Amino acid sequence: MFTLSGGRISPYYLDLRVIPSFPDAFRTCSELLAKSAKSIEGIDKIGGIPTGGLPWASVLAYTLSKPLVYTRKDIKLHGREKTVEGILTPGERVLLIDDVITTGKNILTALQSIRGEGGVVENALVLLDRQEGGEQHLMKEGVKLHSVTKISTVAQRLFDMDAITKEQLDQLSGQSEKTE
Repeated sequence: MFTLSGGRISPYYLDLRVIPSFPDAFRTCSELLAKSAKSIEGIDKIGGIPTGGLPWASVLAYTLSKPLVYTRKDIKLHGREKTVEGILTPGERVLLIDDVITTGKNILTALQSIRGEGGVVENALVLLDRQEGGEQHLMKEGVKLHSVTKISTVAQRLFDMDAITKEQLDQLSGQSEKTE
């Protein structure tokens, strides 16, 4: 069992932070993320979420030729004491980027910072949706979640490849079903 960043206990852990250590996988995932982002209309800026979303947001901003902003986990206690780094003008539409979503807590925290600076957040994009309520929590805040893939899809693919057992497939499917 694993304790996730939000304190939840999970039978599995996904560490997508290692992907940038593998250039071919990083390139492939970045291309998939860009393809998903291009289908979202009305993006002025790309917003990175610390820390898992920052490499993805940086590459995406570069790929799409969009300005990058990012939020801080903690208020900066020196200089201008900002919670949002980069140039953000009130009314600009920011696409928030993270690697994984579970409950949506990290995205919602970043959303508050961006909105607090006058930014507009209507969309968030992640590589993987664990399907544990994050999408529903974002919808309550008027944010549409886009994901490259979902844990149910990954689990089925792993099962089809004989990489996980039926019991593990059912366990992963049970995780996502209990919050839907």
